[in-house]
Parts: sequence; structure tokens; C-alpha cells
Amino acid sequence: MRGQGRKESLSDSRDLDGSYDQLTDSVEDEFELSTVCHRPEGLEQLQEQTKFTRKELQVLYRGFKNECPSGIVSEENFKQIYSQFFPQGDSSTYAAFLFNAFDTNHDGSVSFEDFVAGLSVILRGTVDDRLNWAFNLYDLNKDGCITKEEMLDIMKSIYDMMGKYTYPALREEAPREHVENFFQKMDRNKDGVVTIEEFIESCQKDENIMRSMQLFDNVI
Repeated sequence: MRGQGRKESLSDSRDLDGSYDQLTDSVEDEFELSTVCHRPEGLEQLQEQTKFTRKELQVLYRGFKNECPSGIVSEENFKQIYSQFFPQGDSSTYAAFLFNAFDTNHDGSVSFEDFVAGLSVILRGTVDDRLNWAFNLYDLNKDGCITKEEMLDIMKSIYDMMGKYTYPALREEAPREHVENFFQKMDRNKDGVVTIEEFIESCQKDENIMRSMQLFDNVI
């Protein structure tokens, strides 16, 4: 019986490996999984969970694995990768906030599943989906509301990321003024915090925010 149980276990393992072999129609299109520490879910499952096509997932996985051969990315790796896009400034703080938004189970790492789930919302989600994701990004301590301090921390990190040599030059007090203006609009009941309902309602009434949401529609 023990021998049979071991055979079944080995068979299950081979079946799992085989499912990855069948992810694509050709060898060139397959996920290359032989050297990774973390194996992503099957393409079919990821297609169901996201709004990406099979081909898009393959392209995204190649890029992800190229940057993160182990199959997962740590916060430090994430910061390093993100810094390449903003060499003129310091993106480390904003990248840390962004990493925490992608790391939905808060285990200190972002897997390919975490990455494409977040990306799917940002690029292909409904307006409400995107605004919910943005709210989660601003809600730094994940208590269900945004304080003025949290919004200021995010805003400062964005200004730091853009660099001190932007044109026109940004004034030192610009982030705080920006936050005061936003908070005045969003905190409808003036209780010192912005709830998810207040955040979504305010954003939906702001034409600039709605236009910026549409910029992501055809990124991939």
C-alpha cells in the first residue's frame, strides 16, 4: 500500500508538471519554469482571474521572469527595478507603497499572480475597480480610511520620485498644498478621514482624474 501511495504521489507531481508543459501551443511560447522557486498558476486559471489574454500573460511572464528569475520579487528588488524608470529622482518610498499594494497577502513578496492581479485592475478594471485599488494604495495602514498624513506621505513620495529638477521647479510646500486641496474636496463630512465611499465619489466627479484613468486603457 505504501508503494502504491508513493506512486500516486509521484503521478500527481508529474501531472502538475505536465499541466505547465501544456500551457502553450509551442515550446517557444511555454512558461520557462525549470529554474524558478515559485511556480505560477496555470494560464487558464490566470486568464479566468484577470482580464489578460493567453498571449498577454505569456509576454508579461517573460518580462517578470527576466527581472525575477526566482519567480517572486522582494521589496528591495521591486525598489531597484522601479528606480530604473525614475533615474532623476528618489522612487524608493513610492515603490515601497506600491509594493505593499501589490503584496495583497502581506507576506513580504510579490508573485507573478500578485503582479498580474494588480496590473489587471490598473489596466483593464472598471473605474470602480481602479479607484478601489488606488484607495488601497493610499490607505497605508489598511484600516479602511485615508488620513491627511497618509495622503501627504504618498504625495511627498511622488514628488521625490519626479525629482528636484523638474520644470517648472516644484515648490517645497507644493505636496502639502496639493493634499489640503484634495482633502477639502474628499472629506465631505469633515471628520478628518476619507472613506472609500467619499474617495470614489470625489474622484468620479473630478474630470482630470477620470481622464487619467482612461490613459491606461490601451497600455498593453
